[in-house]
Amino acid sequence: MKVAIVGASGAVGQEFLRVLDERNFPIDELVLFGSTRSAGRKYTFRGKEYEVQLLKHGDDFKGVDIAFTSAGAGTSKEFAEDITKFGAVMIDNSSAFRMDDDVPLVVPECNAEDALNRPRGIIANPNCTTIMMVVVLQPIEKLSHIERIHVASYQSASGAGAAAMAELQQQYKELAEGKEPTVNKFAYQLAYNVIPQIDVFQDNGYTKEEMKMFNETRKIMHTDAKCSAMCVRISSLRAHSEAVWVETEKPISVEEAQKAIAAAPGVTLIDDPAHQKYPMPLFTAGKDDVYVGRVRKDLANENGLTFWLSGDQIKKGAALNAVQIAEYLIKVGNVK
Repeated sequence: MKVAIVGASGAVGQEFLRVLDERNFPIDELVLFGSTRSAGRKYTFRGKEYEVQLLKHGDDFKGVDIAFTSAGAGTSKEFAEDITKFGAVMIDNSSAFRMDDDVPLVVPECNAEDALNRPRGIIANPNCTTIMMVVVLQPIEKLSHIERIHVASYQSASGAGAAAMAELQQQYKELAEGKEPTVNKFAYQLAYNVIPQIDVFQDNGYTKEEMKMFNETRKIMHTDAKCSAMCVRISSLRAHSEAVWVETEKPISVEEAQKAIAAAPGVTLIDDPAHQKYPMPLFTAGKDDVYVGRVRKDLANENGLTFWLSGDQIKKGAALNAVQIAEYLIKVGNVK
């Protein structure tokens, strides 16, 4: 099994290396690719040192079985043909192909089999907030069809990459020293603040991030459910959280929902409000699962449920989900 990572020096690229190692992913040969800025850097994987090669047009992907790409939509679009032309499966973490009809958008807990139909050799990894939400929606959908979803996300600095995480830490240090904080990665200072904007605004007043949750949820779950989202950047370092309200076709009891969520793959239920036990980014960072708590009836809707979730955006929201897709393809013998 020959595996390539494109964007190896980024936050998700580094997470790919950790996840592949943690899960003992079968790799006989590994190649790392990056931009001119990262080419030449060296990383150790399973005791062996690898140098990042410059990503360029040509035949460098000959013999590659699986290519994990996380270098931005522009790079994915430019190099997709180079990556796939010799038969490699491209599992892409950018937004480049997510809504293309001939590219499956996959969360293995929800729609793993969609990955088998990939006319262009590309499988898209969904947006991080969508991934974590649909993993929890899936067991509820099995109890009763979800008709409407309202969600407010609380997204950490990690969603904007390693440089954004470093900037948040730098801002807290600068403010503690009485200095003016450095602001480059976001429209405003993030430390001691929340910013009600992630990505650019669309004509309808929603941001691209919020529209991703609407469109991607429908494609992954093969549903007509409508999702109205408010995505907010908060000053936690790593792991996103979401407050979710769902309206189902038939009423579902809290006990039914809790039981289904607890039994679902990729989900851990921590729901003991009497003892102040519920998921938080402080504890979910670095974990594989999406953690769920505060499951309760929606007081404004007799067919409604509301719950809170938290999960690691770089892990399940990106690298882990992509690796799980690859693991599924290997399991069913569908690589090349």
